[in-house]
Amino acid sequence: MASLSVRRWRQLALWLHVTTSVGWMAQALALCVLLTTSLTTPDRDVAVAATSMAQVLDGRLLAPLANASAFTGFMLAAATPWGFFRYRWVLVKFVITLVQLHLGIFVLGSALADSAAAATTGARGPAVPLAVGSALMAGAIAFQAWVSVAKPWSTTRWMPADRRQVAGTGRWVFVATVVGVAADLTVAALLGHPAPLISLIILGTWLVLRRRQAHAARAGATAQPDAVPTPTRAGAGRR
Repeated sequence: MASLSVRRWRQLALWLHVTTSVGWMAQALALCVLLTTSLTTPDRDVAVAATSMAQVLDGRLLAPLANASAFTGFMLAAATPWGFFRYRWVLVKFVITLVQLHLGIFVLGSALADSAAAATTGARGPAVPLAVGSALMAGAIAFQAWVSVAKPWSTTRWMPADRRQVAGTGRWVFVATVVGVAADLTVAALLGHPAPLISLIILGTWLVLRRRQAHAARAGATAQPDAVPTPTRAGAGRR
């Protein structure tokens, strides 16, 4: 019964990862449509409205869903035998997600603000690279979805000899993942911008505990003597 409960919570965390990833891709496409509209319309009011809505969409939906998708993906990798670096397809997804998060946090938000300000004066601003970038973002997420389904390529050199080797994962890890996503999405809806503090705390806590469990498991394995049976004198006499 306990293993069934763990499996159900893991499936719920996986469902959250899939739905937030699809939502992230959908918002990236919506962003592309709004920015393209601002570039092609002859009406300045429409251009201003489109870029302003793109900025709102990024803060209230795209960024929170991107954070939730990344958080659930990181937790599922850290809490299951897939790991971060054992399989090439997981490593590719991990790297793409980190790049997208970096661009979204440090580039997209400020560029959208500049584009909205430029639209009020009739200028384009960075709307063109933003439209192209949002389309590429959606394409990258679609590629990650294909990689998750196809699972191409082989394992990496970091795959342990025992492929079942993984830190023991209790139900609380997946429960915390689900609760963290729900809490951070609620906070983002109330604030109007993402603030994934709870998710970061949960992820950091689990990574530290996982590392400690791995060290303890390796220490226990090296401390055990080789179980090689040696014949006793009594046994030798009977033979």
